[in-house]
Amino acid sequence: MLSDEDRYILAHSSPLEEGLEWIIRQTNIRTHYQQMLAGPVQGRLLKMLSAATGARKALEIGTFTGYSAACIALGMPDDGHIDSLEKNDELEDLILEGWERTGIAHKASLIIGDALQTLRKLQGPYDLVFIDGAKTEYCDYLALTVDKVRSGGIIIADDTMWAGRPWEDPMPQDPQTRGIAAFNDMAASDPRLECVMLPLRHGLTLLRKL
Repeated sequence: MLSDEDRYILAHSSPLEEGLEWIIRQTNIRTHYQQMLAGPVQGRLLKMLSAATGARKALEIGTFTGYSAACIALGMPDDGHIDSLEKNDELEDLILEGWERTGIAHKASLIIGDALQTLRKLQGPYDLVFIDGAKTEYCDYLALTVDKVRSGGIIIADDTMWAGRPWEDPMPQDPQTRGIAAFNDMAASDPRLECVMLPLRHGLTLLRKL
């Protein structure tokens, strides 16, 4: 159930495209992990950042049901393209239908398989990268993508506040929390990157390649 704050925010944000609404509904009906879906406000931000940066070539690590990739693609010109990586092949039909319904299928490539293996093969330069895959691999994702991003390009990482666990004392030692905490330290200390963390949903970190 939405809070009063969430309802107010949504009422004062641009409405979602019909295809994005379809992806949200189908994610709720056809999966058991609805909380993994990027929220509508985050989706609006991804679309706006994609458009504002003039992104023509984008990369997403962790597609889930295709919502965030569609948002990014909607902000790109008609000849733009996003490579979207997903490990779970059972989601392929839902993803591809959602992209058709949002009108971005011609701008998106779904690559099924292990993200780390795929990243080693992909060629940049990318204008925008969205990281939302396995939390234990966030540091590896950053290490493998930073050199594939053009100067002035943007890397966006989701879930970086991780329900406050990274700053608990003592910090929980589960692999996901340790992965997010290590990524946050790595991103903030990399001299090639300008970094800001936003308290949006579960935390969203924006990194600009210098």
